[in-house]
Amino acid sequence: MKSKEFHFPLSIQWQDGPGVVAHIAGKRELEIASPPVFRGTDPTAWSPEDLLVAAAASCLAITLQGLAAREELPLHRISVDSSGVVGIRDDRRFGFTRIDLRLELETDSGQEERALDIARKAEAGCLVTVSLDVPVETTIDVSTR
Repeated sequence: MKSKEFHFPLSIQWQDGPGVVAHIAGKRELEIASPPVFRGTDPTAWSPEDLLVAAAASCLAITLQGLAAREELPLHRISVDSSGVVGIRDDRRFGFTRIDLRLELETDSGQEERALDIARKAEAGCLVTVSLDVPVETTIDVSTR
């Protein structure tokens, strides 16, 4: 029996400048350029590095949201602050050495343990972070109303 496969096609086009444009059918295009730290000239443009960190953080939040809905856990707030750290890796290559995620969520009083359990399941089940070859360190804070 063949397992399910999902495809996420996109196209990158250079448009005569210092960056590129990402195209996905039916979605807004996204301009992408090198960040200023790597000699990029537009500090307002999303960089590939930004997108990688955003993918990890947003995957955690969306996975948590889906699990909480399925488990009927009341959520009042989800926030993920994140930081990707780049440097010399153990394999001597320059790249991401880790991604730090700080997940904050708010639920009803008395639901803290359930919320923490579901947040840990979201952390373990996030498709993006489990696919990365870089450590993702997550701190989880649960508060109540």
